[in-house]
Amino acid sequence: MHTVRLEYVDYIILGVYVIFVLGVGFALKRYMKTSTDFFLSGRSIPAWIAALAFISANLGANEVIGMGANGAKYGLLTCHFYWIGAVPAMVFIGLFMMPFYYGSKARSVPEYLKFRFDEKTRGFNAISFAAMTIFQSGISMYAVATLLNVLLGWSFHLSVIVSAVIVLAYIVLGGLTSAIYNEVLQFFLIFLGFLPLVLLGLSDPDVGGWSGLVDKLNGVAQSEGFQPGAWTSVWANTGSIADNPMHIHWFGMAMGLGFVLAFGYWCTDFLVVQRAMAAESMSAARRVPILAIIPKIMIPAIVIVPGMIALVAPQRVQVPTLADERAPEVAAQSSASWRGLIPPKFKEAEDGKIVLERDSKGNVVMDYDKTIPAMLIQYFPTGLLGLGLTALLASFMSGMAGNVTAFNTVWTYDIYQSYIARNKSDRHYLRMGRMATVFGILISIGPAYLATRFNNIMDFIQLTFGFVNAPLFATFLLGMFWKRATGHGAFFGLLSGTAASALHQALTVPKGGWITAVYDYGSEMAQNFWMAIFAWTVCFVVTIVVSLATRQKKSDDQLRGLVYSLTPRIKEDRHLAWYLRPAVLAAILIAITVALNVVFW
Repeated sequence: MHTVRLEYVDYIILGVYVIFVLGVGFALKRYMKTSTDFFLSGRSIPAWIAALAFISANLGANEVIGMGANGAKYGLLTCHFYWIGAVPAMVFIGLFMMPFYYGSKARSVPEYLKFRFDEKTRGFNAISFAAMTIFQSGISMYAVATLLNVLLGWSFHLSVIVSAVIVLAYIVLGGLTSAIYNEVLQFFLIFLGFLPLVLLGLSDPDVGGWSGLVDKLNGVAQSEGFQPGAWTSVWANTGSIADNPMHIHWFGMAMGLGFVLAFGYWCTDFLVVQRAMAAESMSAARRVPILAIIPKIMIPAIVIVPGMIALVAPQRVQVPTLADERAPEVAAQSSASWRGLIPPKFKEAEDGKIVLERDSKGNVVMDYDKTIPAMLIQYFPTGLLGLGLTALLASFMSGMAGNVTAFNTVWTYDIYQSYIARNKSDRHYLRMGRMATVFGILISIGPAYLATRFNNIMDFIQLTFGFVNAPLFATFLLGMFWKRATGHGAFFGLLSGTAASALHQALTVPKGGWITAVYDYGSEMAQNFWMAIFAWTVCFVVTIVVSLATRQKKSDDQLRGLVYSLTPRIKEDRHLAWYLRPAVLAAILIAITVALNVVFW
């Protein structure tokens, strides 16, 4: 067994990428003359570029590291995040919701809520969304710090600082346009960097190709007390929570992930909506999320499969852990706790000693976040390792930049301009947007350290979505399709839904249980899905009840363009070729997604 070492060519590849990214920021700086240029790219981005940025903003280090970890921890069940947990929602936003966003000329999702409901609803969502983007940025910092610690041996603190400085530089310079064009570059880098990883992993004689991987994972399933197929099927083992490693029933998967979290993220999260709103026309904006489905349904092959390989591959390269750095004797004694390439998680006990981390049942906690870095150092030779590291850095830059540009837009338009400094010049708000980027990144350092408490950052990410996006989707659904929904109903619905999330987390485990542990879901992800269901349901019911008890203050004229029944139907698609019409594209891609679910049932 040997340790990883990067050569000069690896550093050269990485350096060229960083210089290029910063160069894009400098090149675009002269075009950032107004706040609309900086925050929404002047609404001039072609549909195909916006579509790649739309999906790339979601393909950050959180996604790559987290879904690789999910692949090891839960197997092919993770595909649901890309198929049922993405495709229907992306079709829905393209066909039904984008006309409201783009047509209303709202500069952000919270601003749409102001137009549809009232100021207090906009304010509540702006603050909660800004907080969520800070958490997401912090998780990105943690992900890249884990990567640099494993591959370069850098300390966690240094890694956070370096990553923050690079993102800060090119976002401050180029705004959203810089982020979008770099996201397109990063999309291709991620595919080029990770496709060889899958091919090399499957070609390993000790893995035995896809059929060998399936056989070995069936052995893992049986050793864990599950039926064969628990790691290699998407629906077959969801009839009972005891039959799959996620401990989720098909209803919890379909309702919690497929409906609430998926629609809540893709339809209301300004991080992704902002990319579509930068498109050059209404028709292009509607095509953006639908075109983005094409790469989305292929991504599991490059991020989930490596995690599944890591669970069964023999370890040939030493993956550094906290114990290796501070307690080598503990690391040696815990060698039997490894699962394939995945090391156990260590922590510092109260007496200062480094010990294995265990859950409430006494089981060793695995450090699944090191799955992808472990695969890179196991299978990539010199040069290719540099490309893989660059691809992971690109994924970090993509996700981090997406959160930061969403944060600075919402902070500037929906908080600063609305409540702190009204009626200032456009140049003043442009300057504030750049300042928001700086303090947004600085505040994100806190959540980066909080993320160390999770052994799979995707569990943490879905937890934050449950607090913000789950109740928000209920508000949007009623607001867009029920003209009787009032501002008071929306505000108290959002407030109640968020409170329901907190209460659910306080009463359940494995994460949470601050008040008491009423129920154990068996996995953090199952807990997140059910928390989202409770939050959405409470918000939906409270919004209806309060709306019926209060007066609608907005007239039909004020709601035109904001409510579906009062909005003229889109006619501009009729001149397009059939293969460019959003509805036709959506039908084809849904059929392909259904076929994938059947094949991997």
